[in-house]
Amino acid sequence: MTDMVAAIDLGTNTARLQIATRDPYHQVLLKRIITRLGGGFTRETGLSAEAQERSMAALKEFAGDMANHGVVRLRAVATSAVRDAKNGAEFCRRVLEQTGIALEVIDGNEEALLTLRGVASILDNKDEDLAVFDVGGGSTEYTLAAGQKPLFSRSLPIGVVRLTEGKVGVAEMEDKIRRELTALRGELAGEGLAARFSASTLVGTAGTATTLAAIDIGMTDYDYKKVNNHTIPLAKVAAMFDRLLPLTPEERLKVPGLEPGREDLIIAGMLVVLTTMRVFGFETFKVSDSGLLEGVILGV
Repeated sequence: MTDMVAAIDLGTNTARLQIATRDPYHQVLLKRIITRLGGGFTRETGLSAEAQERSMAALKEFAGDMANHGVVRLRAVATSAVRDAKNGAEFCRRVLEQTGIALEVIDGNEEALLTLRGVASILDNKDEDLAVFDVGGGSTEYTLAAGQKPLFSRSLPIGVVRLTEGKVGVAEMEDKIRRELTALRGELAGEGLAARFSASTLVGTAGTATTLAAIDIGMTDYDYKKVNNHTIPLAKVAAMFDRLLPLTPEERLKVPGLEPGREDLIIAGMLVVLTTMRVFGFETFKVSDSGLLEGVILGV
């Protein structure tokens, strides 16, 4: 009998579970639940009670799925919202007590490395120079890689939940993103890597990138195989932004490819994509449905 393994990625906006067999690798179950763990986050108290309960409910569901499939090994990671929260350790303790899931809070560097492993598993040009960016709810990770090996990585506080709830409008969000990316460009230049970063293939992963691919394709039923390696020009991202910005969140849900739960966050996500492309001079970016979750399970 083949052992079942599992990975959980508890992000600031989305909780994801993957169950698979190893030797050979075969995906058995993939589940995603938008819990908005970072919703209502404050420096003073950390994770809100409501957000914790939404995420706890998802993790209890995941625990049931793993029990039903006879999972023998699990790695569960938590990212920006939990690592930044004053009550993050207490939340992890409650999760262990109520679900049996031991959450490992990883730092931004580990998050970037695991994401690179997941992205490289599906790319058609994985051995070229890659500039990978993972737009999350609380942070966005940037990694420059050559031959699937990281040369540079940084985690920036420009996640879509953090931006949407922390800034009053589009101009303020864009200003924050641009300031962070200008500083990142300066860091890359200081290490002699700025030109190499801009000359790499830009690869976007996580919900914002896959949503843009789904909208660009006009996808009503999500298909990760069509999303992987889909390339989107800067002009198309700008056109999608201009199309979605004036709409209400309810109106955006009528756009094919836009997943419920992202209707208010997609504007911040698109600003991160647009500003990244403009600051570093990218004309296109490639999309990967595989990322942190897949990187985690490949090492279980």
